[in-house]
Amino acid sequence: MDTSDYRFCIAPMMDWTDQHERYLLRLISRRARLYTEMVTTGALIHGDRSRFLAHSHEEHPVALQLGGSEPDAMARCAALGQAAGFDEININVGCPSDRVQAGRFGACLMLEPRLVADCVRAMLKEVSIPVTVKCRIGVDEQDAFEDLRRFVDLIANAGCTVVIVHARKAWLSGLSPKQNREIPPLHYDRVYSVKSCFPELTVVINGGITKLEAAQAHLQHVDGVMVGREAYQNPWHLSKVDAEIFSEPQNQQSRWDVLQSYKSYIRSELEKGVPMKRLARHLLGLFQGQPGARVWRRKLSEQAFRYGAGLDAIEAAEEALRPIFDAPGRNQDSPLLQQVAQ
Repeated sequence: MDTSDYRFCIAPMMDWTDQHERYLLRLISRRARLYTEMVTTGALIHGDRSRFLAHSHEEHPVALQLGGSEPDAMARCAALGQAAGFDEININVGCPSDRVQAGRFGACLMLEPRLVADCVRAMLKEVSIPVTVKCRIGVDEQDAFEDLRRFVDLIANAGCTVVIVHARKAWLSGLSPKQNREIPPLHYDRVYSVKSCFPELTVVINGGITKLEAAQAHLQHVDGVMVGREAYQNPWHLSKVDAEIFSEPQNQQSRWDVLQSYKSYIRSELEKGVPMKRLARHLLGLFQGQPGARVWRRKLSEQAFRYGAGLDAIEAAEEALRPIFDAPGRNQDSPLLQQVAQ
């Protein structure tokens, strides 16, 4: 396995990183590693399997994140994920929500490292793709580095070669999932220490990373970075990833180019019966930080989220934005400015 595959990853986020969002992000970056929303073993075994495993060939590399704690069920679902074509199976040992804890998975599993190791071992017997673990630096009062070191040691001995560590501990009660992303302090040094203790592992750092400059600084200490909400709220953030993180040619597309490509995708998905609002919501942040971004969001929300909306909703938002966005001298993404530069 090439550790460079993990240099820049997009975090699995419930209700956000669905197949449509992943398709959009892949239009912007060829190399960022994508992750699905978490899928529970129960949902995959007893629910609409084709829906939960849906993805397009354009998304690769893409990983399936599983939520569960029963080794046999995890192994069965890992095999389903590999058969569906995913490049990696990731175990959720980081989410602190009450709903997740009730199902005995997520961050509460850090208190049961041997069980997580049993899951890794069982899954690797059924698949040939990597089985990875996403965890926190600790939970509740069990947050000493030795606890984290022991956790990583056990899953590594079970065969896990990639560990993604959110550099905050999780409180299993008293804080909401949002608060657990913001209130516990970040301890990046502990993730760096994981890499120092386990140099043979691919170690990916997560938590509070919003700038490529910060990502590059972390890459001096670990193998990869994982970015969460910033990538969703400001997807154009990924446009420089291939060049700055992977040293590949700069993405020459404009936001308008990406929008046109995504509109083609929308057209095909609408024909399958997918509601426009499920497709258009991922576009709200495409012009984040640019002139007219507020107009774009308002118009898109007004038009694309109504029942029966079609591509004309996207075009109405485009028409409202273009005169502002393309004003000479105001934006480097503007086709007008690109023509002048040429």
